[in-house]
Amino acid sequence: MNELKGPDFSSHQLIPAIAQDVSTGDVLMMAWMNQEAWEETLTTGRVCYFSRSRNKLWRKGEESGNVQELHSAFFDCDGDTLLLKVRQIGGAACHEGFRSCFFRQVHAADRSVTVEGTRVFDPASVYGK
Repeated sequence: MNELKGPDFSSHQLIPAIAQDVSTGDVLMMAWMNQEAWEETLTTGRVCYFSRSRNKLWRKGEESGNVQELHSAFFDCDGDTLLLKVRQIGGAACHEGFRSCFFRQVHAADRSVTVEGTRVFDPASVYGK
């Protein structure tokens, strides 16, 4: 068995990080982490990601107030994916105002899509966009 001591950032500069609500088990979102975001998350206990679109660290909730407190962290057998069990503070993980980023359900039979859940906040009023 390969004894990894943590996520393998030497082989993968960015690693997918899945945030899961520690209380409900709901998958809230997937984002990317680099070594710096990982270290900051472990040091502060507040989840920090790496934003590919902004090319910088993204401290979850820095604009919206919807922060994630780290409860526990796991990495997979290859060291190239993270699972973060978090306490979602503020009610929504999604920048579109939903609790989870996975609010669109695809129905296989007819390929239709429905929205599951209700918006927790209005993105325009939070982000001004």
